[in-house]
Amino acid sequence: MLAVWAEHAAAGCRVVAFEGASYTVCEVSAADDLQLFHAGPEGALGSFAAVDQALEPQGLRLDFAMNAGMYHRDLAPVGLYVEDGVQATPLVTRAGPGNFGLVPNGVFCIADRLRVIETLAFAAEKPACRFATQSGPMLVIAGKLHPKFLADSDSLNIRNGVGVSVDGSRAVFAVSNDQVNFYTFARLFRDGLGMPDALYFDGSISRLYDHDSGRHDAGFPMGPMVGVVVRR
Repeated sequence: MLAVWAEHAAAGCRVVAFEGASYTVCEVSAADDLQLFHAGPEGALGSFAAVDQALEPQGLRLDFAMNAGMYHRDLAPVGLYVEDGVQATPLVTRAGPGNFGLVPNGVFCIADRLRVIETLAFAAEKPACRFATQSGPMLVIAGKLHPKFLADSDSLNIRNGVGVSVDGSRAVFAVSNDQVNFYTFARLFRDGLGMPDALYFDGSISRLYDHDSGRHDAGFPMGPMVGVVVRR
């Protein structure tokens, strides 16, 4: 059962408890101005503050943001990355080392509706995404947990990811405030939040920006980020 801690709630984001662990979850509508951010004229942006600064001349600001996929040492995205309809890096369909290569992995696609699509299905369908980021592993695939997750795994970490509703009208982003394993984190999306498809973003780097609550997780530079843009 999902318990909401209302006293910690802020617009869009709230703290919830699920099976003894704490999470911050942020709900976004397909009607919101949800974008991906990675680089500017001088290279990788690397931080929420840099994204917000880049938006300022347009009279815009970040309302919510989260790191959104794994990246190489030079901050280049691992796997597919699409920004404003332009593909910067290609889709990776093979299995590989690390969490990204723990197939099935998938793609978070921002278009008229919001989607999490398993990588091979994405390759076959070739959907038109205004923004897209590939990551892995998939957490939930059509209502089923990733087949390699173990309920009693002792691989615990702070984790973040995204799930989408059946109709694609909503996305729910979550970051754990406690260390959890993949199985528990996936069940948060499926059983706690009712998301039939969900994708893992990261565990070594799991950060959140929420303007309304004042939360701004800082640290070493990041690769791709996802965020909602609003007028200042």
